[in-house]
Amino acid sequence: MLYNRTLRKMFASVALAAIASPAFALDGADLVAKLNAANSASGITVTYGNIAVDGDTLTLQAAKVTPTGGKALEIGDITLEGVGEDGDGGYTVETVSFPDINKTEGDTTIVASDIQLGGLTIPAKADGKTLDTMLFYETASTGPIMVTNKGKEVFSTSGIAGRVERRANDAGMDFDGSVSNIKADLTTIQDPKGKDTIEKLGLQTIEGKIDMKGSWELGSGLFSVDEYAFDFNDVGRLNLAFAISGYTLDFMNTMREAVETAQANPNKEEANNALGMSMLGMLQQLTFNSAEISFNDASLTKKVLDVVGAEQGVSGDQMAQSLKGLVPLMIAQLNMPELQNQISQAVNTYLDDPKSLKITAAPANPVPFPMIMGAAMGAPNTIPQVLGVTVTANE
Repeated sequence: MLYNRTLRKMFASVALAAIASPAFALDGADLVAKLNAANSASGITVTYGNIAVDGDTLTLQAAKVTPTGGKALEIGDITLEGVGEDGDGGYTVETVSFPDINKTEGDTTIVASDIQLGGLTIPAKADGKTLDTMLFYETASTGPIMVTNKGKEVFSTSGIAGRVERRANDAGMDFDGSVSNIKADLTTIQDPKGKDTIEKLGLQTIEGKIDMKGSWELGSGLFSVDEYAFDFNDVGRLNLAFAISGYTLDFMNTMREAVETAQANPNKEEANNALGMSMLGMLQQLTFNSAEISFNDASLTKKVLDVVGAEQGVSGDQMAQSLKGLVPLMIAQLNMPELQNQISQAVNTYLDDPKSLKITAAPANPVPFPMIMGAAMGAPNTIPQVLGVTVTANE
């Protein structure tokens, strides 16, 4: 599908920028060799038709990105400006710019412009033991993106922006990102029932944004996503957050080595099985700290109750009352009395006055993943206690 392929191309371009630190006029082949070495774990190889140099500006002409065992993806000319050496055999680059996208296939056209990354670095030796030996970028962004079908706009955003900032003494990093001014036309949904539901809900078009922010602490390997929010007008705001520890540089290197070993194995079935076992073993090094899912309603709930109720021949209020009676019966099978009571109370409160719902997992102390896996296999009904799960509404 053109839309998916073109988005893959666009974000492959962004990924390439993260690995495409300056090739420098002295030895363009050195750039490509180092960026491919630094990006080996991803299984992506970068090639080019020619390298043109003008002062501290370098252009990878006819650049392509090829995933292991996959088809080469043509990127086009990539311009790197403000190229410099870091003194250790690595490179820095102020800005990497990618060609605009304007592709049409059948009735669908996708256009994207101003695709850039800034503050890129590529190490001389990417062993991943410190941040200095990892590929790094400070900013990533695009200009407007628009998808049309038969000349009609079906999706657009004013742009995507991301930022990564190192902490003092390379103790970790903070990151954030956003997709702004999203507009989507849901009337293009082909399923008749889905289309009919969209019309009844009055959501033929939706507008909103996506925001994300988090951090990574190297010493403890504490990786947290504090916000991953989907916020749409007349719908609501869905936010996801989590934190795990043990995600250290050593953990990352072990994972990278496992991926590289799998990629080097010509027997793909054997490689995938071995990789799966390795990943399962590595999961046991991680610890669960917390997680949260929350939804703040913006009129969607009552609309859904009205639509579903109408299909059952009742009003939205009557539908809400029916759900209050059904929920306890549905969750009784869980055999988790304390959590069942919380869920029932939260659902009742929410249906009476839809404002917010929140599911939180916050154990008193971080829980090792092996303990979670053991509970899941031996006594799944204890999981809420192990993870400190609570369910609340309208707080």
